[in-house]
Amino acid sequence: MATAFALATVPLTGQLSQDQALALAFPSAAIERRTTYLNDDQLEEARRLAGSRVEIESTILVHYVGLQDGAPIGVAYFDAHRVRTLQEVLMIVVGLDGRVDRVETVSFREPPDYEAPRRWLELFQGRTLTSDLSMRGDIPNVTGATLTTNAVTTSVRRVLALHNVVQPLGKPR
Repeated sequence: MATAFALATVPLTGQLSQDQALALAFPSAAIERRTTYLNDDQLEEARRLAGSRVEIESTILVHYVGLQDGAPIGVAYFDAHRVRTLQEVLMIVVGLDGRVDRVETVSFREPPDYEAPRRWLELFQGRTLTSDLSMRGDIPNVTGATLTTNAVTTSVRRVLALHNVVQPLGKPR
C-alpha cells in the first residue's frame, strides 16, 4: 500500500486538534489557509527533490501561513501517513529561511511506545532538504521505533520538497 500524503483537513482525534497545533506553531498570529494545485512539472520536481524513497502522490497542497501584522512568519503543513498499519499526522512548520522550525505529532494511532520522542523530533529544527536529512545521514534511529523514525524523516523530506517547489513565502531569506 502506498504512503498516503494528505495535506487537506484531516479529522484529528489524537493528541492535538489542528487548531491547537497551529496555535503552537504561530502563537498570537493570524493564520491563513491556502491551497496550491501542482502541475505535472512541479510534482515531478518535488519527487526528484524528495528522493526516490519518498512518495508524493497528491497534486493538491494545503498549507497554513502564519501572519504577524500582515507579514508571513512561517508556513505549517499537515502530513498524514501510515507508520506500520495505523496513521500518524505530523505538523511540520517551515520558517522564512526555508528551514524546519518545528515538527509536532498531532495524531499517533500506533502503540504509544512507538511514538517519536519530543527530543528526537527537535533534531529536525533548522534542517533543510539535503542528503544528510535521512536515516543514513544525520538523523539517528530510535531503538524500538524504527518504522516511526523512518516515517517522520520521510514526511519531513516530502514537506520540504513540496515547500521548495511551491515557495509559498517566496524565495527563502
